[in-house]
Amino acid sequence: MKRVKTFVYGILAGISIAIGGTAFLSVESKPLGALLFTVGLFTICTFGFSLFTGKVCYVFERDRDYAIDLPVIWLGNLCGTWLTAFAESLTRSGPALAEKAQAMCQVKLGDSVLSIFLLAVLCNLLIFIAVDGFNKNSHELGKYLSLVFGVTVFILCGFEHCVANMYYFSIAGMWSVKTLGYVLVMTLGNAVGGVLFPLLRGLAQKI
Repeated sequence: MKRVKTFVYGILAGISIAIGGTAFLSVESKPLGALLFTVGLFTICTFGFSLFTGKVCYVFERDRDYAIDLPVIWLGNLCGTWLTAFAESLTRSGPALAEKAQAMCQVKLGDSVLSIFLLAVLCNLLIFIAVDGFNKNSHELGKYLSLVFGVTVFILCGFEHCVANMYYFSIAGMWSVKTLGYVLVMTLGNAVGGVLFPLLRGLAQKI
């Protein structure tokens, strides 16, 4: 039953990120779109949903059961993003969203694997800053500024977030074997980036 709850919370997180992605695609201004995308992580952190890129940051600080939950969360995120994209494709907004997403996705799929991996690593450095800041900042305003800065900056920098890209590939209708491979590379990069700060911080505390 616990795994079912984890999966459902993963779906809800995927829907949240997809809504953020929809906001990003719906405006012409990239800075404004990046800011509005924050609604996804804001919703996830506020309601306690399960996002792979946030949860993976703490994998070495938790037990084996926590690690086993991560693939379940990833699949839930995938389902949530796909379901949202599918619903949008049935609306009048679908064609415009798909057209804009296709242009983005073509750039991603035309990139090298190494570039995708490194951009994903850098992305999750910022996701850790956002999530850990929300969880641990003693100032109420600081909690939400952590989310705003973490998300807005990673988008403006063009870094790769595996769950956001699940949505973009879904609304663009561009899933393929190559797409799945690239999403898995992004997932690995996000995982490496997510644990980098916690591991180095733990090491520094022991010195």
